[in-house]
Amino acid sequence: MTETLLDIAYRHTKPSVAPEGVVATACGPIAIRSAKPTALEHTLPRPLLCLVLQGRKRVSIGNKQLDFAAGDSMVVTANQPMVSQIIQASARTPYLSVALDLDLSIIADLVLEMQNQEPGLARWNISTDAEVADAVLRLMRLLDRPAALPLLQKQLLREIHFWLLSGRHGAQIRRLGLTDSHVHRIARAVAVLRTEFAETLPVERLASVAGMSRSSFHQHFRAVTSLTPLQFQKQLRLIEARRLIMEGKSSSRAAFDVGYEGASHFARDYSRMFGVAPSKHRAAARNRAANAGDEVK
Repeated sequence: MTETLLDIAYRHTKPSVAPEGVVATACGPIAIRSAKPTALEHTLPRPLLCLVLQGRKRVSIGNKQLDFAAGDSMVVTANQPMVSQIIQASARTPYLSVALDLDLSIIADLVLEMQNQEPGLARWNISTDAEVADAVLRLMRLLDRPAALPLLQKQLLREIHFWLLSGRHGAQIRRLGLTDSHVHRIARAVAVLRTEFAETLPVERLASVAGMSRSSFHQHFRAVTSLTPLQFQKQLRLIEARRLIMEGKSSSRAAFDVGYEGASHFARDYSRMFGVAPSKHRAAARNRAANAGDEVK
């Protein structure tokens, strides 16, 4: 029997393999599994492709809200705030998906070679193209063929990007490969923000990375991300702080680690973004750890 993408994702995210249900695979994609609906999750995702294989997920970006079910795919091309929630999942039928970061260098290379081809019409939520699903399946199958992985991985990743550019997500993705486009320039500044979000980053430096004047940079950064550079950095800090708190760090330690100088300022920003005080998430993390300890006993 031929193993499907759903079968592979199910096998590689079993609780005995991945207790948290998230696996960063050796071949590139991330496999995600959840046995129950989740709370709202705030993220600033990189450009990515997500294939929903089972269950249902609700995603909001800007003023758009859509549900993604089995067989749907989502492509994110802008560095915009996203709120997502798994809304259909159970122990018997868990939510399963596969996500892959888009590679801007592959896209730029392909765009040059595909200049005479018309891209697909831009859409956000569509059924997964058969060619994309097939290429992702062949890539995931390499997990069981480690000897073939270094030989075939790059060409399969390139094939996936080719089919994305040729398909109905093509118009969205093509802008990422135009090296002189505003989207690509802002992406360079966003890469610096993602790497150095805990540091003080002068706007002049970010504008220089983007190859723009300060005023032009502000204008285009907001047009691409829906945020100012300062707001973008703040959300990166708060998202990382939440992760640290849920892993057991104190609120004050998490605040310091992500670049805040004052605990009260951090608490206000945190509550405004997530709707609860950091102490609430800290208490939830302690309770989860205690429950896990009881189960072990």
